[in-house]
Amino acid sequence: MSDYQVLQIGGLDEWRGHYGGFRPSTSRDGRRVVDHELSMQYIGLTANALEPGEEAGYWHVHSRIEELYVFLEGLGQMGLDDDVVDVGPGTVIRVGQGVWRSWRCDAASPGELRWLCIRAGGSELPEFPDDSTRDVERPWPW
Repeated sequence: MSDYQVLQIGGLDEWRGHYGGFRPSTSRDGRRVVDHELSMQYIGLTANALEPGEEAGYWHVHSRIEELYVFLEGLGQMGLDDDVVDVGPGTVIRVGQGVWRSWRCDAASPGELRWLCIRAGGSELPEFPDDSTRDVERPWPW
């Protein structure tokens, strides 16, 4: 049996309908902790949606985890330590350990602010993936 899983998280316009979090006290509408639904070992993923004018309501910082925020729709801001960075479709922000972070959807946003947050920890990745093997002779399945 192959080691993969498939999960449908719905279209972007469905993300607000999810309610979730890492613990009950931090759960909210518009958050889905995908790695709680899949057997992920080295990475984590949340799918997020905030309505115009809504904000996270807290700051957080990680001591071991690095995060990558990929913004897909809407307009907003991220607080990163003492800085404020505007975010929108196509903005990608890497946040290292020890950086305080928070986010909000701009009240004037044309729609919900939607983004993926990818979390990773552990050892540093090599510059080039060094654990892959190619098979140019293997027939295509389609």
